[in-house]
Amino acid sequence: MLIQAVRLARLLAGLGLAAILGACSQEAVNSPYQVDAAGRNVLYTAFAQRSPKYLDPASSYSADETPFTYSIYDPLYQYEYLERPYKLIPKAAASVVLPAYFDKQGKRLPDDVPGESVAYSLYDIPIKRGVMFQPHPAFARDAKGAYLYWPLQAGALEGKFSIPDFPQTGTRELTAQDYVYAFRRLASPRVVSPAFSVLASHIAGMRDYGLRLKEINAGLNGKDSWLDLRDYGFDGVQALDAHTLRIKVLGKYPQFKYWLAMTFTAPIPWEADRFYSQPGMAEHNLSFNTWPVGTGPYMLVESITNRRHVLARNPNFRGDPYPCTGEPGDAAAGLLKDCGKPTPFIDRIVMSLEKESVPLMGKFLQGYYDIPEADGGGYGVAMRVAAGDSAEKAALYKDHGLQLLTSTEAQIYYFGFNWLDPVVGKGDSPEQQEKNRKLRQAISIAFNWEQYVSIFLNDQAQVAQGPIPPGVPGYQDLPAGMNKSVYVSEQGRAVRRPLDEARRLLAEAGYPDGRDAATGQPLILHFDSAGGLGSSATLDWMRRQLRALNVELEIRATDYNRFQEKMSRGSTQMFMWGWVADYPDAENFLFLLYGPNAKAAKGGENASNYQNPEFDRLFEQMRFLDDGPEKDAIIHKMTAIVQADMPWMFGYFPKSGGAYQAWVRNAKPTQMVRNALQYYRIDPALRKTSIQAWNRPVWWPLWLLAALALAAVYPAYRVLRRRERQTALDEAPTPGGQE
Repeated sequence: MLIQAVRLARLLAGLGLAAILGACSQEAVNSPYQVDAAGRNVLYTAFAQRSPKYLDPASSYSADETPFTYSIYDPLYQYEYLERPYKLIPKAAASVVLPAYFDKQGKRLPDDVPGESVAYSLYDIPIKRGVMFQPHPAFARDAKGAYLYWPLQAGALEGKFSIPDFPQTGTRELTAQDYVYAFRRLASPRVVSPAFSVLASHIAGMRDYGLRLKEINAGLNGKDSWLDLRDYGFDGVQALDAHTLRIKVLGKYPQFKYWLAMTFTAPIPWEADRFYSQPGMAEHNLSFNTWPVGTGPYMLVESITNRRHVLARNPNFRGDPYPCTGEPGDAAAGLLKDCGKPTPFIDRIVMSLEKESVPLMGKFLQGYYDIPEADGGGYGVAMRVAAGDSAEKAALYKDHGLQLLTSTEAQIYYFGFNWLDPVVGKGDSPEQQEKNRKLRQAISIAFNWEQYVSIFLNDQAQVAQGPIPPGVPGYQDLPAGMNKSVYVSEQGRAVRRPLDEARRLLAEAGYPDGRDAATGQPLILHFDSAGGLGSSATLDWMRRQLRALNVELEIRATDYNRFQEKMSRGSTQMFMWGWVADYPDAENFLFLLYGPNAKAAKGGENASNYQNPEFDRLFEQMRFLDDGPEKDAIIHKMTAIVQADMPWMFGYFPKSGGAYQAWVRNAKPTQMVRNALQYYRIDPALRKTSIQAWNRPVWWPLWLLAALALAAVYPAYRVLRRRERQTALDEAPTPGGQE
């Protein structure tokens, strides 16, 4: 027992010495990365739940995939990073072009021709010269020009489960034919693309081309036979020469330009399509979905499913310049300091899986993540809310210098009145129409959306005055865009009309004090709620708003499938709905109120089934116009019509926001611009010193533990030493004695 105590004492002494030596180091001991990782020009972030499923540009349509696809691929156009309203600028294209218009006989029409006179539009898009694909084995050739990895011999894929496993790579210049191949591939029966049906309805011949490819594919020998789309084309998309792409669009469709800023239309090199079509590739998880091939600023260099993905600079990227213009205030925020400098600024982007939000946020607050998630638009909002609720968190965020930035998104959540309903809808006579309009106006005044945003969204949304959100051309700020049916202007501010006015309107609608003037029965309105559209607290709030008018609100809760059925039949009375813009054009919001898009009659997205002949006429005129004063004027007229008719309470425009460490530069949150990683810059030196300061090792508990342990065993140690000395004396030979 005494010997064991001595050994323990020696061990504790060693640990104490190690603790003392460790205390001399300023390095954090809890870092999840290699030594000196904080000092490298690398951005660290996380992804949640799972790895991205589709990185093939034809198939990818999920937000968590966009940090990859928009960093790797080059669509023809992109959105200017800083400017609002959103503005298209060239990316792989040399310029953003205006289409040429033609009639049925092929005669060129003037640019200002009415849209209904246009038979087709031609987009002749110049492609930048000298744009190179990333290094990839699909392009690798030997000294004689033969492809090294096509066709692959039996067993050639043994041990190869990632693109870096192929030792040889090559590249070539981007051409217009790569975009032609990409459009053809959208129609391929071997690719499932959510964009095909929409694009096929606008691009000449594309739908018939898809049917023809199905027949051709059926005649091939199995899935391992490559469907070479170079051999099968259609007139709608052509390469006029190596650097000019022509797209033929049916009629006049000004919104088509926005599709050219999406990765659906990013270029596909035929060599890569052939490379991935070879036998065994799918079994080795080698495809566009796992190893994309692009011309963008980054390339995927490491991919461990549901664990870690790494993007690195594409060494062949041309270095597009950082923008030099932005919104008012961007210069003061330091967002223009890198004006004209070549991008990207960061060498590598490391994305690690975090299944739970608590450890993710813990590592972010320790400095080990520069941003929580590359596609996360809610962290800035959530942390602002947390700071508002907790002084301790507010102090922590301020001490760390966290940037909690928010922006109002091109989205809307609205409260709809079903136009087919006899009580809150249009009405079946001019007199009834006016009464129903006054009822909707009274309800709209009573519903205090400012209070809703404050209570349920912690002020992280903007109360909507109309259907067009900020950042979209045609939006009007206050006071010009004020909804005069619900608000009045006081000293330049929009102030909600008083409840007394709502009560007067309610009486004029035939419901004095909330009762039917003809029958004396109380007015009971019905709100159809789907499972995820409102908590009980939200529904209670809605009841209180109407109770102020002495009107009862009955909740008809149902599951989402049943709710969808009721919406399709037009059997709801009031409901809440939302819309996220596909592209920043007013048409993408106003079509939600266009009569021919009525959900009940046509299966469209007009969930309120609203119809107004003047609104529809203006919509048909507006949809063909290019951005500019004429289009803005029509949008303002249409907005005024729906503000007066009130088929919606316009609800609110939600905010999204990012959370960024103090050393992350050029951050401006938005859900519309998806290639933001290209513009970020970091200060590794500041990150390193911050991590050291925030994660300084606390050694005194080890010292205390060692001291207590030594104190506990020291008496035993002294007894043992005394016995050892006594034994030595007893066993020592006596002078002059014998053994």
